[in-house]
Amino acid sequence: MRREFYIAFFAAIVLNFIFYLAWPPGLYSLIFFIPFFALGFRDIRQHRHAIKSNFPVFGHFRYLLESIRPEINQYFIESNTDGKPFSREQRSVVYQRAKKVLDTVPFGTQHDVYEQGYEFVTHSLYPKHLSRKDLRVTIGSDLCKQPYSMSLLNISAMSFGSLSTASILALNGGAKDGHFAHNTGEGGISPYHLEPGGDLIWQIGTGYFGCRTHSGDFDSELFKKNSSHPQVKMIELKLSQGAKPGHGGILSGKKVTPEIAAIRNVPLGKDVISPPGHKAFSDAKGMLQFISTLRELSGGKPVGFKFCLGHRQEFEELVALMKELKLYPDFIVVDGAEGGTGAAPLEFTNYIGTPGMDALVVVVDTLKKAGLKDQIKVIATGKITTAFDIVKLLCIGADATYAARSMMLALGCIQALRCNNNKCPTGVATQDPNLVKGLHVPTKRERVKNFHQETLESVAHMIGAMGVAHHSELRRHHLHKRVEENVIKTYAEIYSEA
Repeated sequence: MRREFYIAFFAAIVLNFIFYLAWPPGLYSLIFFIPFFALGFRDIRQHRHAIKSNFPVFGHFRYLLESIRPEINQYFIESNTDGKPFSREQRSVVYQRAKKVLDTVPFGTQHDVYEQGYEFVTHSLYPKHLSRKDLRVTIGSDLCKQPYSMSLLNISAMSFGSLSTASILALNGGAKDGHFAHNTGEGGISPYHLEPGGDLIWQIGTGYFGCRTHSGDFDSELFKKNSSHPQVKMIELKLSQGAKPGHGGILSGKKVTPEIAAIRNVPLGKDVISPPGHKAFSDAKGMLQFISTLRELSGGKPVGFKFCLGHRQEFEELVALMKELKLYPDFIVVDGAEGGTGAAPLEFTNYIGTPGMDALVVVVDTLKKAGLKDQIKVIATGKITTAFDIVKLLCIGADATYAARSMMLALGCIQALRCNNNKCPTGVATQDPNLVKGLHVPTKRERVKNFHQETLESVAHMIGAMGVAHHSELRRHHLHKRVEENVIKTYAEIYSEA
């Protein structure tokens, strides 16, 4: 249908050119603009594409290039960034599942299976049947009074302020419809997180937004009030993130509207830069005690922390102290150095932090050696788009996963790389009302739910094909990697299982 529409579109242009040669300019002008007015009117009224809604007529050129030759669009994206955006294959997976269109491919595998680094799982002669609805894990240690049944795939931390009102409404609405969790990010709990009714993981960063005094200190009474909300299922203490470990959060002053300034209790229109470390504690013992305080103030809800692994010795000492004091979090979120963000110093993004896979191995094995893995669940995050990405992390030892960029793609993100200057053309990562209006919440809400459900459906099929009856039975020996031209090893051989 779309190809026929473009043919008609160009036919109209050709006809206009003929009329220009044959008829007086005045009449030609009227005929020339009628199709464009009609097209623009249609673009503004449709809700399927935010780009067309925000940029009537001109927005069609993006989809024209994509429909004629997808590689052209990929070239423009990859040649205009120093970063590593999702590949066309990754984007296609998200878009197809979000829109519930056919995601099968002809002509076999899209990868060179003999290339060094190729990863895969093997299948069984006796496959099992798994239900997507069973792909959940209970978060909550013996110290927790209100454990939470968590989906294996959830929305990673993205704050209101970094994302638009429409984005937050669509994400939380999708989480509500799909029965999974939405991480608030460190920007606090906004009305847009609460309105749809989806489960929330309240992230608390070094700025203590949502539980902050005017001077920027932790406010225990405000925390108690907000954490008691029934939608808040877990509390996540952010120590660091993979995109900028050891560096505080950054929100451009262009995005600090009066509403955001009120929610975060910060000055209007000025850059919001969170400190690199927490004021509430300064060492491992202080952090564990603070986590215990948060759990008590919240009425016994699961409390954990998110970090990008840095000095391995510091983490090992922390786990040893957990065992000694019998004070531990209910979960740990492991973010890899490859994690993304809307704004970060280039050197921090490229050269600081442990890659996600290596970090996950260290965290899981250290907890197992200390005998704490049954108490503390591990959540992995970082460039998750496919079922294989999830299965791979589960094999390494993760209990659940977060996804950010793929959820943004489900919202309609085209990786325009304008997250940091408030000019996101799709209305996903901007506070400009003229751009936000193009993101139709009911449509994108459904696509977020679709992406989640279709991906977990594929996870269930993949685990079943492996002959595994439950996702908790996945181990490193199920995952293989070609390490040399003629050498394949399991991850149990690459990383010995603790």
